[in-house]
Amino acid sequence: MTGASTFAANLVRSQRHRSQLADREVPALIVKIGHYPLHSGGLGVLRTLGRLGVPVYVISEDAFTPAALSRYCTGRFVWRTTSWDNPEVLVAGLQDIGRRIGRRSVAVPTDDEAATLIAEHAHELSEYFLFPDIRPGLPRQLADKHELYRLCRQHDIPAPASVLLSSAAEAAAFAEQATFPVVAKNAQPWVRWRAPVVKGTTVLRTPAELLALARTGYEEFSLVVQEYLPLAHAEDWIVHLYSDGNSDSLLFTGVKVRSWPQHAGPTGCAYAVPNPLLADMAGRFCKEIGFKGIADLDFRLDRRDGQYKLVDFNPRLGNQFRLFQTTAGIDVVRALHLDMTGRTVPVGEQVSGRKIVVEHYDLPARLAYRNSAYSTPSAPVHATSTELAWAARDDPVPFFAMWPRLAKPLASNLGRMLRARGRPQKGPLGHATEDGRS
Repeated sequence: MTGASTFAANLVRSQRHRSQLADREVPALIVKIGHYPLHSGGLGVLRTLGRLGVPVYVISEDAFTPAALSRYCTGRFVWRTTSWDNPEVLVAGLQDIGRRIGRRSVAVPTDDEAATLIAEHAHELSEYFLFPDIRPGLPRQLADKHELYRLCRQHDIPAPASVLLSSAAEAAAFAEQATFPVVAKNAQPWVRWRAPVVKGTTVLRTPAELLALARTGYEEFSLVVQEYLPLAHAEDWIVHLYSDGNSDSLLFTGVKVRSWPQHAGPTGCAYAVPNPLLADMAGRFCKEIGFKGIADLDFRLDRRDGQYKLVDFNPRLGNQFRLFQTTAGIDVVRALHLDMTGRTVPVGEQVSGRKIVVEHYDLPARLAYRNSAYSTPSAPVHATSTELAWAARDDPVPFFAMWPRLAKPLASNLGRMLRARGRPQKGPLGHATEDGRS
């Protein structure tokens, strides 16, 4: 038997074993807050659990989002939630969904707001949903860029130097003494919708650009300014993990090759690459702070000092989580469902060399990266297998449903990219979260 056929046979046996492991009587609910109908991570949840026979429900902007049209979608709840809704309204809405499902479901948050809401209102939601017992304030603390930096300092985790600017006067004083360029981010993820100072992660190349932001008259000026790590001396790494009730983590590591917008948005292409040093650091950090649940971490290797620096800790599902799985066929979502239903998570090593392509991000990213100074020497030359975020033979409709919604923003972004060619690059550049919002 050849190596390829042996692998295929083992994969079939592993799939059968996994189907016996999953508790098909316990459904899952994809919990999302905000408007982002094109979210391949949510579709990944439907497929990874649905293929095991687990019923999966979605919260959807309308009845025709790609996730809502998946063959693995057991039921959809059309609910246009936003990041500025009253928490009591959101909790009541989730309780109503829980009653309509009729069984306690495993809650799978796909954005920071949802993870924060579940943790802070666990008492009201635990009757309807299963989720890790995490300290209520921790997800909010991790999602807050400045609070994350303080935690990194406390636990000896390398991170880009950061400062919180809370007024125009503070911004002016900082501009007088800082070294530019710097990276600017909204301090809290929920602020990006209510009163964003910047549209996303943005490089400010001169003091004048920072002062221009400060003069725009925001009622709530809240901006985190980080040390800029030059692309020519950096490599972006990602860590996906699931931490159980003892904060023991199932850890995966990988290299991000392309993102869209360039260096500033969700992953377009990445490879699964084992990195024991990075995995140990992430696992230690989660253990020390008592994190429990699914998380998506962004690190940047600074080749100037050889340190992996934590730039984002997203206390929820990452958009590209299907890149990672163990030799036992377990990813972070399957681990969550097994753990929440009282079952054992099988032991297995990370499968190396896998590649993920998020089609609607990687298409423009390939064009944008042609002249980039960024390189990823840690990525393998050839992938052992490729996971497509949207296209799937057993679930084809979401791929076709995605493109009509994407046509206008994709054309707009490509137009801006082509117009910007030949000019010094400004605007978004750096690190961003992976929730797939546009």
